[in-house]
Amino acid sequence: MTKKIALIAAIILPFWNIPLIARMIKRRSSADISLHWALGVWICFILMAPEAFKSSDLVWKTFNIVNLALFSLVIVVVLFYRKKNSSQKTNLK
Repeated sequence: MTKKIALIAAIILPFWNIPLIARMIKRRSSADISLHWALGVWICFILMAPEAFKSSDLVWKTFNIVNLALFSLVIVVVLFYRKKNSSQKTNLK
C-alpha cells in the first residue's frame, strides 16, 4: 500500500511545476525566476537521471522521469522569456 501511495506522489509532485510555467506564460516573463537556480536544479536532475534510470526502485525511477520532463519544460519557458525579453530591450534602444 505504501509503495502505491509513494508511486502516486512521485507522479503528482512534479506537476507542481505546471502552475509555475502557467504563471510565466500568463505574465510573459520569467524575471522572478533565478536563471542560476533553475539551471542548477536542472543540471542536478540530469546528473541524477542515469542512476535513477538504472534503479530497480519504480518510485525513484518514475519520479525522476516525470520530474526531469516537467522541469525541462520549466527551463524551456524560462529561457524563452529571457531571450524574448532581452531581444525586446535591444529593440527599444
